[in-house]
Amino acid sequence: MTPVLHTDRLVLAPYVPEDEEDFVALFQDTRVSQWMGDGPDTEENDRALFWRVFTKVYDKGAFDVWGVRENGVFVGHAEIKPTEVSGGHELIYALAHDAWGRGLGTELAQGIIDYGFTALGLTEVHATVADQNTASLAVMKKLGFEHVRDKPEDDGSVTKVLTLKRPSA
Repeated sequence: MTPVLHTDRLVLAPYVPEDEEDFVALFQDTRVSQWMGDGPDTEENDRALFWRVFTKVYDKGAFDVWGVRENGVFVGHAEIKPTEVSGGHELIYALAHDAWGRGLGTELAQGIIDYGFTALGLTEVHATVADQNTASLAVMKKLGFEHVRDKPEDDGSVTKVLTLKRPSA
């Protein structure tokens, strides 16, 4: 069961059906979705993705997925899940364009990392970031992630695979 997490300014809570419009709006904003997965998708596919969170993720206890709110307002999406690309658990997040530039990405990522290291007992957290996504790369560097390797994509772009190891006690 995905828990509710709190950071200084954010609340990460499992999605509820009423979050569909906020989720779709976030994923339909090309300023945001250009950096997610294979990039922007159709509204129909984003709606189907939202409902798969309930049937393929929550119902099966597959991994943790949250809607992110600041002062009760939906500002983003977050996950921590096992992936083959990184060979471990990957941190995934997206913030609404209106939430950019205020340090929320760093705060959100740190909250998920802390959860991964403590609640999940992970020794490493990974991230995959498009090499053109300089803002997310800066967040990962600030948090101490190290570049592990480059993954060439079919379209000629490059995704950077980054890793943060849990600090020693």
